[in-house]
Amino acid sequence: MTKESYNGWTNYETWRIQLEVIDGMTLESFGVDLHEVDTDDVVNVESLAEDVESYVEEIVTNGVPEGLALNLAMSFLDRVDWMEIAEHLIVDAR
Repeated sequence: MTKESYNGWTNYETWRIQLEVIDGMTLESFGVDLHEVDTDDVVNVESLAEDVESYVEEIVTNGVPEGLALNLAMSFLDRVDWMEIAEHLIVDAR
């Protein structure tokens, strides 16, 4: 599968989540000290990506009942490149 590109991001879903939810947030928003992580530290980037994903999923699913709307929202989130967003947070912090 080839990757799409949307406004410099992997795909529309990644760009939209970055724009609508993550924009303006910092590493500190996720309890990460800039000195503890860099983009070459895969384990810490993966951990940050998981934290970002959990944060966004909590926002998106909060109060949404089971059904079509939740399924569509989760399908949208499944396409987000969480590592790309985590790496972007790290680069922006430098």
